[in-house]
Amino acid sequence: MGKKTLEDLFYDTLKDIYYAEKQIIRMLPKMAREAQSPDLKAGFEKHLQETEGHVERLQQVFELIGKRAHGKTCEAIQGMIAEGQEIIDDFKGTPVLDAGLISAVQAVEHYEIARYGSLRTWAETLGQKQVVQLLDQTLQEAGKTDRTLSKLAMTAANRKAAA
Repeated sequence: MGKKTLEDLFYDTLKDIYYAEKQIIRMLPKMAREAQSPDLKAGFEKHLQETEGHVERLQQVFELIGKRAHGKTCEAIQGMIAEGQEIIDDFKGTPVLDAGLISAVQAVEHYEIARYGSLRTWAETLGQKQVVQLLDQTLQEAGKTDRTLSKLAMTAANRKAAA
């Protein structure tokens, strides 16, 4: 095995999050359909549009580093999506479904925050200023989505589930 560099790790992680974002695009319409609250449905639909923007930014990052945009299987996101499907299967039609959906999507957001935070830091270290800006924009959106989901959980979904 040859010497591995930070550039190699950056590229490998970039492929991971690219795959993950594409899987999230496939998952969100189903989550929106299953959500009971109109606010949660709208939130998932908005997040779908943002996630499509994340993919576009990632494609720009690939271009900036001179690499082909493609993903590599991300076992973590596959597991989170499977857990989200289990929540739908187990709680569909119950007052706790929305709380479960929020939890599932927040797990995905937390994964994104971790990945984009690392990628942004590595891009800074590698002197990739344009890449840092693109990754930071997505990182900020992921944080905002997480806060919005927390607010929906605390103001409505969790209370409905506990009633």
